[in-house]
This record gives sequence, structure tokens and C-alpha cells, in this order.
Amino acid sequence: MKAVAFHSPGTPDVLQIMEFDPPVPKLNQVRVKVKAAGVQPVDCAIRGQGFSPPGVEIRYPQILGNEFAGIIDVVGAGGVEDFSVGDEVIGWSLLSSYAEYVVVPTSQIVKKPKSMSWEEAGVFTASGQTAHTALQELGIGKGDTLLVHAAAGGVGTFAVQLARAWGGATVIGTASPNNHDYLRTLGAIPVTYGEGLVERVRKLAPNGIDAALDAAGEEALRASIELIQDKKRIGTIVAFDLSNELGTIPIRSKRSVFRLSELTQMYEKGLLRVFLSQTFPLHRLPMHTELLRLGTFEVKLLS
Repeated sequence: MKAVAFHSPGTPDVLQIMEFDPPVPKLNQVRVKVKAAGVQPVDCAIRGQGFSPPGVEIRYPQILGNEFAGIIDVVGAGGVEDFSVGDEVIGWSLLSSYAEYVVVPTSQIVKKPKSMSWEEAGVFTASGQTAHTALQELGIGKGDTLLVHAAAGGVGTFAVQLARAWGGATVIGTASPNNHDYLRTLGAIPVTYGEGLVERVRKLAPNGIDAALDAAGEEALRASIELIQDKKRIGTIVAFDLSNELGTIPIRSKRSVFRLSELTQMYEKGLLRVFLSQTFPLHRLPMHTELLRLGTFEVKLLS
């Protein structure tokens, strides 16, 4: 099978289309013919810096990608009850998804909603579950005012929609001015990031901010400290070292079938939308991965 992989960390040109033996499913596993897979910032960190996610060993040549959507083409020898050949599914599989085929346990897939396109399905899992995890850990609910930093990004987009859907929380989202109209369509109150952010947020929320989710970095996390007294209602998905220093919550996605199922059900009810900036075929992935340094939210197509 064809897959995008690299022999050593470096710039995007280290990525190559390589040939691998097709994976074979075992007990409780299925093989999925991948139709689309999301491109995430963690892929750039692994490719560029040799970063290894907790509990994951990098083995060269290393395939990239951690979320996918596709069609089951082989079922393992046993233990698979709820899925069959031909089922359309979405799921996650660390360091294996930029490939024509991926093998996963059934505990990492759910059936794709019929109304969801392959492009949408390819980027649904990672950002959606990260945002869901974050809002649960921050205890977001009805009556809260939530500040989301980098609200127009992948995780931010899901976080805004989930906070609104879970009880109509008021959401203030930081973004560049050209993304303000986009945030309004999601139900957020936009605010420009950068110098003077704390003062601008206070004007928008004279009664105060209850919680904050940082998807931007150090400056955003420090601003949140000035706005919110309870540090256990301030979370970050990027600035982990500073979070430990300040006493806020470092948040890592806790993926599960139950979490992903809830998200797909919300999509089917029209409570969640997926927004794509660009799609491109597998053979063009190496030249496009560099765009993630600019925060571009993308998907690659494999067929």
C-alpha cells in the first residue's frame, strides 16, 4: 500500500510516498480502506522535531496521521460484532492514518453519519474529541461565559459550538479580524487577540469570565490568569509547561468511542458543523504539510 512516511525528522521535504505491506487485522480489529484523513499540528511536531506523543514509540520509516474516515474492507478473525465489510466509519489511529489502509480495534471507530461527507469525516475525530474533553474538564454549562483563544482554529471551532449546544453558554472567541464574521456564524462574540486583549474582554463581559480554553499559547494563557480567579477553570491544550507553573489545567484529549459517538449524534442533529479550508490528494501531502505552521486546518483525500 502507499503511505506518507519519513526516515528522520526535518522540513516537509523529508516526507515521501512509500510502499508498505498492507496491514492485516487481528482479533477485535478491522481494516479500513481510507477515504480521507485529517492533517493536524501534532503531525508537524512529529515530522519536524521528532516529537513522540506519550506512550507512542517512533519507528522509522514512520507513517504520520492520527484520524481517518473510510470503508471497512476486511474484518479480523473474531470478536467483531457491530461492524461488517462495507461499513463506512470514522475513527483514530496514531501514526498510521496517512495511508491507503489502516487497521484498528473496533473500540476506535464509529459509523459515519450518512449526511457527513468524506472530507468532513476525515477531520472530525481529533479536534472534536479534544474540544469535547476540554469543555468537560472545565465544567462548561448553562450560564457560563467561556473565553476561547484561537476560536477560529480546528479545536476552537468545535469548542465554540459545543459550549453553545450544551446549554447556551456565552462564548467570547479570540481571532484575527478577518475571522470575526466566521465566529459570529458559530454563535461566538469575536475579539481581536494581541496587546490590550484583557481590557477588550472585560468590556465585552462586564460580569466576568467563568472559564477559558487556550489553544493559542503562552500569551493567551497569561491573559486568562488575569481574567479568571479559579485556575481550575483555565485549561490549555498547547502550553503545558507554563500551565504546570501557573497551576492551570493541562488538557490532553481523552478519546473514546462514547465521546465520538456523542459528537456524531450532535452532527446528525445539526448541532455541529465542520469547516474545511483546503483538500488535496495523498501525493501532494508533503508539500502542503508546511502550511500547518500558519494554523491552516486541512484534510487530505486518498481517493
